[in-house]
Amino acid sequence: MATTSPASPPVPPPMDDRDWPAQAADTIVDQVGKIRDKTTGPALKAARYAVFAAMAISLGTVALIIFVIGAVRMLDNYLPDAVFGETHTWAAHTILGILLLLPGLYLFFRKARRA
Repeated sequence: MATTSPASPPVPPPMDDRDWPAQAADTIVDQVGKIRDKTTGPALKAARYAVFAAMAISLGTVALIIFVIGAVRMLDNYLPDAVFGETHTWAAHTILGILLLLPGLYLFFRKARRA
């Protein structure tokens, strides 16, 4: 006679090969990375721009100083002695001062009109 066996208990589904603590840690690391990128990303970018701007201003200032020194020396060498006398460094400073003053005045009055 055929015997019927009682219903066997359900078999649990096979577990994933992946380890759930590792999955949880990866998820946390990903979320923290996203939050860090959104919060510190703009701050790092602003700091980088500030450093580059400070470097550009410093190099620009050095370049301007070297240009002015070279221009004074060139004018001092090539100004005629018959017109300005034997020591005419004062004339080189005056000419270069006027040449630098004119753009400064233009920018100053242009700004004054806006305000």
